[in-house]
Amino acid sequence: MSKFIIIIGIVILMYYWIFKRWPWQPRISTRQQAVFNARKTLGVEQNANRNEIIAAHKRLVAMVHPDRGGTNAQVHEANAARDLLLDELPDQLP
Repeated sequence: MSKFIIIIGIVILMYYWIFKRWPWQPRISTRQQAVFNARKTLGVEQNANRNEIIAAHKRLVAMVHPDRGGTNAQVHEANAARDLLLDELPDQLP
């Protein structure tokens, strides 16, 4: 019985090594992962509206601006996060 458990453990570790996720973890698309990271970067909730995203972006850029000790890369990352989240919003037709 212990040999069986060791073999199962090795198979699971090989799966993780090959696919970079555990077998019981759901598959997440690259786009979904990018949206998750953008929300985390700006610090907004999943159901954030356009105004909340823009306000969070302004707060973040104010903190990471090069004039305040940040870098251009941080500003570009904040801009990319804002653009991605705004693209994810459903179109609001009048």
